[in-house]
Amino acid sequence: MKNEKFQAELERVVEELGYRIRKEKGNFKGDFCVLEGDKIVMINKSYPAEFHIGQMIRFLSKMDLDNMYIRPAVRKEMDKWLERINDQ
Repeated sequence: MKNEKFQAELERVVEELGYRIRKEKGNFKGDFCVLEGDKIVMINKSYPAEFHIGQMIRFLSKMDLDNMYIRPAVRKEMDKWLERINDQ
């Protein structure tokens, strides 16, 4: 699966969880938070797409996705990325 399509799929999953994705420039890598009731995933837009994917994979690995429909190809790709991240 191409990174652009995979990133779009991950963004869809993040948004279905009720989080808003904010891509900003700044001196940060990215993370998630709840700010005044808004659930936000911050992504530094200065970094490449691979980094954005890694940030969302880390975030999603902390969420309960068992009852959420995610296309099998996307779940498989998520597992591959998570394995790579955990090996680092």
